[in-house]
Amino acid sequence: MRIIGGIYKSRLIGMPRGIEIRPTQDKVRQAVFNILAKVVEGSVVLDLYAGSGAYGLEALSRGAKRVIFVDNNPGCVKAIRYNLERLGIIGDRARIIRQDALKALKGLDSSGSKCDVVFIDPPYYRELAKNCLRNLLQYDILAPNNFIIIERHIADDLGEMSGFIIVDMRRYGDTGITIGRVKT
Repeated sequence: MRIIGGIYKSRLIGMPRGIEIRPTQDKVRQAVFNILAKVVEGSVVLDLYAGSGAYGLEALSRGAKRVIFVDNNPGCVKAIRYNLERLGIIGDRARIIRQDALKALKGLDSSGSKCDVVFIDPPYYRELAKNCLRNLLQYDILAPNNFIIIERHIADDLGEMSGFIIVDMRRYGDTGITIGRVKT
């Protein structure tokens, strides 16, 4: 798997070892970042259920000011750290939180963090996308001009959420991408 665009274009992304994850296909990430082209540069990004960190690394490559990676799996955290080191990304541009995504949201709320872009890419078939979005809407961590990108299996229904406005929806095989905003 590679970074598709920006200053780290074509650089390889290391995958967690011994862990079964579902990496986002290059064509899906490309489509998402084409939609977000003018939004990512200079933004603070939250990558929930980060896995290898592909969404967050792509955002950093395309000019994000800072990315917060969240994953509770030690192997995923190790892979993210490895990828950041290989790209020479250090300091305030990246933060890794090894914690359950829902607990991390509460911690980010109490820290006063504000995110412009949030990626939610949980394991399929567990209603994690819906639960994560519901929890995200309860906390004050979104900047005024926010975008929330949810990757899910097309059978994983998000349902109706008060305050969440869908901007775009795409389908790539059995993968559904929902892009929305929240009025803050």
